[in-house]
Amino acid sequence: MQPKHLPMQAHLSDSPQIKSLRALFKCAVSKAYPTTNLAHYLPPPPDGQVVVVGAGKAGAAMAKAVENKLSTVADSLVLVPYGHKRSCRLINIVEASHPVPDNAGEKAARQILDLAVSLGANDLLVCLLSGGGSALLNLPCTGITLEEKRTLTRELLACGADIHDINTVRKHLSDIKGGRLAAAAFPARTVTLAISDVPGNDPATIASGPTVGDPTTRQDALEILSKYGIKPTSSIAAKLASITAESPFPGDPKLTASEITITATAAEALEAAMAYAKDQGREVVNLGDKVEGLASALASEHAKTFERERLIHSPGKEFVLISGGEATVALQGRGKGGPNQEYLLALAIALDGRPDVFAIAADTDGIDGASQAAGAFITPNTLTRATAQGLDPHAHLGRNDAGGFFEQLGDLIITGPTCTNVNDFRAIAYIPSVD
Repeated sequence: MQPKHLPMQAHLSDSPQIKSLRALFKCAVSKAYPTTNLAHYLPPPPDGQVVVVGAGKAGAAMAKAVENKLSTVADSLVLVPYGHKRSCRLINIVEASHPVPDNAGEKAARQILDLAVSLGANDLLVCLLSGGGSALLNLPCTGITLEEKRTLTRELLACGADIHDINTVRKHLSDIKGGRLAAAAFPARTVTLAISDVPGNDPATIASGPTVGDPTTRQDALEILSKYGIKPTSSIAAKLASITAESPFPGDPKLTASEITITATAAEALEAAMAYAKDQGREVVNLGDKVEGLASALASEHAKTFERERLIHSPGKEFVLISGGEATVALQGRGKGGPNQEYLLALAIALDGRPDVFAIAADTDGIDGASQAAGAFITPNTLTRATAQGLDPHAHLGRNDAGGFFEQLGDLIITGPTCTNVNDFRAIAYIPSVD
């Protein structure tokens, strides 16, 4: 189906419609970015010393936001992915690998745990957490090697496991996750500030909850591995069979001095984008921040939802369907890209050149999966331009190569690290051209 008003091969990356969708994404990211207001959540200075630790893609920005309220910091270490480091006045920022952990992350996680253990009753541990923190805070428990954790992480990512399942397994194979960090700091007070990248904003899932009680069990972890057909190594199986794999449960006495505040969420980012779209005169339906599932399946569902909701809420008028949450990919091929790019390729196929329909999908951290792009966009003539370049969208989707598809079209969105993370942002818009 050829879109009206537009030449078949016109590239629409600079069109008003795509610019407006980019503005929605920018609005969502800006709402999630840690500002100086973050420092307002800090308690008054303790009688003892202050130590600042943390992990995540927003770690450096969070550190800069809070350090101006801290007159002194006795010690600090905040872990961020490679490329996310920013200069801080008081707080030490260290880079490590994400999403597959490395030796640098393991070493830094050990140092963070040692800092917690050194604190006394009059001291304060400030913990800054955001998306990506679980992979960065990599401290395998005794008997488990880093390579085993790396292999298991790759297997969980490849099979399309969601973040709740991945972090449940991680927590029971770690010496720092699942409340263990706060327990190590006890009786010192622990104050955690978190930017949530998980649907539902469960504090026990954000960065695998190093400072909050863990309601899951080692049996849950075993069942998750079984569900995805992952056979653990003998040492991992032995660990999960042992009571020592259990993390502190909610209500554990060693967690009574720990508190957490979630300072930014995907829901707030979506609401900001929604308000911006309404200011532009568009009708908006927000599917919420808990949309999860395989990217290609979500795309097919959203194509149908978009048409139904547009006809109900805004027949003939400009309309936007937005959503957040986390899409996943079950790897079958060896292409490049990420969940947002795969979502958009499947969406383009489902829409089949629907006139005047544009869409964007990108990760608010600026990194979609393991790619260097935040995401991509589609236009009414995405498929016709692809055909003109000899690209087969179905073949690219089948080998998980949405990144290669959009790269050749020039339709990737590249922002670099945004230093925040409230997960995926998706918008599908009906925006007719003006003659």
